[in-house]
Amino acid sequence: MMVDSGRAVNPRAASHVLPEKDQVGDGGYATGGWRSDDGRLNCGYSSFRGKRVNMEDFFDVKSTKIDGQTISFFGIFDGHGGSRAAEYLKEHLFDNLMKHPKFLTDIKLAISESYQRTDSDFLDAENNTSRDDGSTASTAILVGKHLYVANVGDSRAVISKAGKAIPLSDDHKPNRIDERKRIENAGGFVMWTGTWRVGGVLAMSRAFGNRLLKRFVVAEPDIQERVVDHELEFLILASDGLWDVVKNEDAVSLARLEEDPEAAARKLTEVAFSRGSADNITCIVVRFLNNKDGVDPPPACAYD
Repeated sequence: MMVDSGRAVNPRAASHVLPEKDQVGDGGYATGGWRSDDGRLNCGYSSFRGKRVNMEDFFDVKSTKIDGQTISFFGIFDGHGGSRAAEYLKEHLFDNLMKHPKFLTDIKLAISESYQRTDSDFLDAENNTSRDDGSTASTAILVGKHLYVANVGDSRAVISKAGKAIPLSDDHKPNRIDERKRIENAGGFVMWTGTWRVGGVLAMSRAFGNRLLKRFVVAEPDIQERVVDHELEFLILASDGLWDVVKNEDAVSLARLEEDPEAAARKLTEVAFSRGSADNITCIVVRFLNNKDGVDPPPACAYD
């Protein structure tokens, strides 16, 4: 069942996080799921260390009520150069968003400013360390029927709309024309070292952390908004451990084979591993249980 997050949040909010059902070893495998109280939202998640020695992926799933309105948060955070940045995002990003004075009145502004504030706070917290790790963030916030997807880095969000795979984020890669131009205008450079890298170092053009490249590698998110209608079936958020070996269309086709989003998330991580993914693999599947026929939704279920 849902449990209290135990973290300080906006005093108007009652926040909950969701438990992991199974976990093997230190970051070996975590899987679980949840259904909203009104029965209209069902989600599942699966996170697998895979072939990596260390687990640097983190994820967060929250259900929150603010002024009587239910809000759901979903996030994938893929660390690089260490796990601290990704862990910091799990601990602080959504809390910072809920505390933003314009959350719910100007959601896109609140998301953008909260992303960048969290990045700045993380850099301040790590100022006296020799570490310089970073992290992506791919998040989705559901407010009523409005879905806001924000992305920094090369984790990705894809929706299934009437069976069609539609990306809601565009990977921040250094060889993207607009990203390369932005980096070069800031005085940086992009070069090929087996793959395109900022300064010959980082294979993504936006990230949290990465102090040494911060002038060029920003944490400003791209944000897309969608209305959840009867055609929008589900959302997939995943780290690049999935997307490196599974195309958007394949991911949607595989997830559609499973009614249970937890089973879908686990299938996607297993398929990515079987296809040779060498990275950590983390996936969240959010299924929208749209009430097409005017029938009351089934009662909410809880996981022990």
